[in-house]
Amino acid sequence: MKDHLKTSEWGLGLKGHVIIAGPCSAETPEQVEKVCLEMKEQNIIPSMFRAGIWKPRTRPGSFEGIGEDGLKWMEIVRHHLNIPITTEVGNTAHVELALKHKVDVLWIGARTTVNPFAVQEIAEALKGTDIPVMVKNPMNPDLQLWIGALERLHAVGINKLAAIHRGFSDAYDKRFRNKPNWSMPIHLKREWKGMEVINDPSHIVGKRDGILEISQRAINFGLDGLMIETHHDPDNAWSDAKQQVTPAQLKDILSKIDFKTPLDSEKPSEKLHDLRSAIDHMDDQLIDLLAERFAVIDQIGAHKREHKLTVFQSDRWKEVMDSRTDKGVKKGLSEKFMKELLFSIHEESVKRQEKQLRAGDPVNKNA
Repeated sequence: MKDHLKTSEWGLGLKGHVIIAGPCSAETPEQVEKVCLEMKEQNIIPSMFRAGIWKPRTRPGSFEGIGEDGLKWMEIVRHHLNIPITTEVGNTAHVELALKHKVDVLWIGARTTVNPFAVQEIAEALKGTDIPVMVKNPMNPDLQLWIGALERLHAVGINKLAAIHRGFSDAYDKRFRNKPNWSMPIHLKREWKGMEVINDPSHIVGKRDGILEISQRAINFGLDGLMIETHHDPDNAWSDAKQQVTPAQLKDILSKIDFKTPLDSEKPSEKLHDLRSAIDHMDDQLIDLLAERFAVIDQIGAHKREHKLTVFQSDRWKEVMDSRTDKGVKKGLSEKFMKELLFSIHEESVKRQEKQLRAGDPVNKNA
């Protein structure tokens, strides 16, 4: 593991959960001011104000952002709310203009994260600055590509880094605009200790109705904040109208979230310590049982080699899968978990048996 993955000196320097809110796109100075004034009226002042200035679109002809003029309007936010401003940058020209207008925090979007060349160019443009940068996950669930983008920024001296979890493209799961795949941000936090990961429920759900549920799940999983698109008139927004909320709706959402204390910042209680010790003991037993199981699998492999039998037997596999899944479900385990667990065990079993068969192959004996 690289040294910087072990450090805890990361993040945006904000205390508690980070709440980032503001419109998908800055549209007019009047719109920016209206959002700010409604936030003040609702007494809901986020940690940071977000607004898209340049919008990467799938096809030309859609609204692609207002451009540099929108950066000038960010002074309205500073005047009314006095909080940091963040916007997305997709190339070196964006970086230069954002720095020129003193944007406080930059983020790199999912469509840019997928391109190491683009990320490297942005990193080089930021060399010598100390501006914080957030990196959204790539479109597809590729953890190494996500980490790689953060590493490119770190390599040029950007240490104030955070990640944004905005979900992943999935053509088959219609429940989400972008499937959350919760294991990915959790793996990132595990591999890069201290790295803050902020959840973007707006882009995961794609519609305002599901934002509360996804936000709560993000907090339950230990993510470090939320980025929620907020507009004074969402239905008439110039981009992503369905997933934006009003400041009043934002206040309602945040009031209903049960924010949890990250265990990393809390010393576990004696009871939690005892429960974890019990889990450790059971894990040891599970590992011993698996080792015993695979020792028997090795014997089966040797028997199949001696009697010239193939590794895979479909009837046996179906019987094991169905019977074990049924037993697990009856004991309160989910069918999905049981099938994934059994598939992993079966894959390892097949590999071990095939290794036994290869040991007896004439081609290997003569090699």
